[in-house]
Amino acid sequence: FGQDWFWRKKVAKLLKNAEPPILDLCSGPFTLGIFILKEKSCKLFALDLSFSMLTYGMQRLSEKKKLQKFKPYIFPLRGDAEVLPFKDKIFGGVSIAFGLRNLPHRKEAVKEFFRVLKPGGILAVLEFSLPKNRLFKKIYLFYLNYYMPWLGGVLTGDKQAYDYLADSIQKFPPPEEVKNYLRDAGFKHIKTQPLTMGIVTLYSGIKPY
Repeated sequence: FGQDWFWRKKVAKLLKNAEPPILDLCSGPFTLGIFILKEKSCKLFALDLSFSMLTYGMQRLSEKKKLQKFKPYIFPLRGDAEVLPFKDKIFGGVSIAFGLRNLPHRKEAVKEFFRVLKPGGILAVLEFSLPKNRLFKKIYLFYLNYYMPWLGGVLTGDKQAYDYLADSIQKFPPPEEVKNYLRDAGFKHIKTQPLTMGIVTLYSGIKPY
């Protein structure tokens, strides 16, 4: 229902004051990166494991007139978010939207995010979560497990992808455990912000000086 626009806008606002450059992980076709650049014109490295995603993102930047102005700022890079191909203390901001859930070694990945951030740098993690309100949670789980896979299958012909999405969301650790990942990595001023009745959580932390 268009809520992803609202969620990504929150991340972009959070990183507005981050010192450049910025690193967007599991970037896909630069969906979040464009939101960040709308708030802040700066060099943005977009890293994704899928070369096809990066290629598609570059095609969009070239073909869509309203996106062409962002092309000079985006530097695509194929790579693994768990083993970042950068030296220490490079970025003023690191973002990852709906990618941490898919990483097999999340704790180690968060330590990598910490490593490449400059002192004072900001980490922003946007990830699915489960609502705390019992009634809304029941409605949401029905939507997640039955309606969304059915509709996704009808529209795309790939019901399995939506079954995986539902399963991975429910298996992802609760916000308190994710906060511990950030705390163990060394982040300070850690915050969690539930969005849209808690179906998504925005995590943030600062690398201390």
